[in-house]
Amino acid sequence: MKTWQFDDVYVQSSACSGGPLEGEGPCAKGFDYIARDLHDGEGSFEKAEISLLRHACDRALRKGGFRCSDINVCIGGDLMNQLLTTHYFARDMHVPLLGAYAACATSSLVIGLASLFVQQRLADHALAFVSSHNAAAERQFRFPNEYGVQKKATTTTTVSGAGSMVLGRMPRSIAVKAFTLGRIVDWHHKDASDMGIAMAPAVYDTLQAHLRQTNTTIDAYDWILSGDLSKAGFAFFCDLLAQEGIDTKGRFNDCGLMIYDIEKQPVFCGGSGCACSMCVSIAEVFRQLREGKKRRVLILASGALLSMMAIYQKDSVPCIAHAIEYQRRDDACSF
Repeated sequence: MKTWQFDDVYVQSSACSGGPLEGEGPCAKGFDYIARDLHDGEGSFEKAEISLLRHACDRALRKGGFRCSDINVCIGGDLMNQLLTTHYFARDMHVPLLGAYAACATSSLVIGLASLFVQQRLADHALAFVSSHNAAAERQFRFPNEYGVQKKATTTTTVSGAGSMVLGRMPRSIAVKAFTLGRIVDWHHKDASDMGIAMAPAVYDTLQAHLRQTNTTIDAYDWILSGDLSKAGFAFFCDLLAQEGIDTKGRFNDCGLMIYDIEKQPVFCGGSGCACSMCVSIAEVFRQLREGKKRRVLILASGALLSMMAIYQKDSVPCIAHAIEYQRRDDACSF
């Protein structure tokens, strides 16, 4: 694995959008836009996802006082085949585009790549974004919700939403300090309805690599958040850490457990999807960093790189996790 550490990469502005279920969750106040239903005024779920992404990116640009012409590169991804949402959204921006895919780990991947562009002076401003949509993703990876297929208790709920951030070198209150590129981890898990368990070893692997390569310890962070392991996967992740003598109480949490109230909302095991960790980062993590309640946060977004063709052929699910480290900077203007 490889970790890059950054000296002058800052979040210039950010915004996120969500669907009706996300608008009822614990992070709702941090969203910039909430759709009234899963169609968001569009004729299909796929077009609704594009609409959510458009809302997030438009608001991120406006909040930072940017125009599309100020952005040197867009780096984005989603869960759809051929990155449908990313490509159809970006066709109207007329900005160089790099599409990226790492399933639900795409959020950390696009932020990390955008940070590299800024750090290496390849771009003055880079726009990083991701999106996902519950109904569109279910139709592609499992079964259309309209079929009413019974789901297992370990099933996660794909977040309907999008998140976007502009990265640049102008000092701001939130700095991107490090990016760890993960590697494929496959513990031969084959259940497509239990992705949290499959992804947990990849998160553990990337966490260990990040700590080793940045020469830090668990105690250096106020929060360490896995991306979307949800209830079953997060419990497994904590078990792996406990075997190393690491106490996970208080310091660890999972974005899939933060974006929904799993006790009150019909979300099964919790949240997942590209937008899960991105929306929690923007709506909740950034707020806590700006207010000084947290000073150093590590996000470990995880992705199950499954293909339905491989699943039908009884193959296992390879997984990956990428890490992004944020730090609060006191001597910079807040945004």
